[in-house]
Amino acid sequence: MGRNTGDLLQGTLGLLILKALAGGERHGYDIARWIEGVTGGVLEIEEGSLYPALRRLEDRAFVESRWGLSENNRRAKYYGISPAGREHLLADASLWLRFARAVMSVLEAEPSMV
Repeated sequence: MGRNTGDLLQGTLGLLILKALAGGERHGYDIARWIEGVTGGVLEIEEGSLYPALRRLEDRAFVESRWGLSENNRRAKYYGISPAGREHLLADASLWLRFARAVMSVLEAEPSMV
């Protein structure tokens, strides 16, 4: 696969954030709520994980940020995916989908778990 599975799992939050930003700019709270909504509440991203991950993505130039006003008229930092971030998202998503399909193949193989 090229990357070890530990790296793959550790980078999952970054991948989720980039996917949340693929449709346009969002502030941090909105990113977390989008991920929670898409996963039916299975994944809940806490501030203590979200903001350091956003910072890492900014440091790698995958995400750009600006200050603006939220829908509640409060000052908020908005994040957007950069061209490099979009390339990274496509590459990582492809790798992650391969990994997920491989895990599903194992879980669905005989003997049945039921």
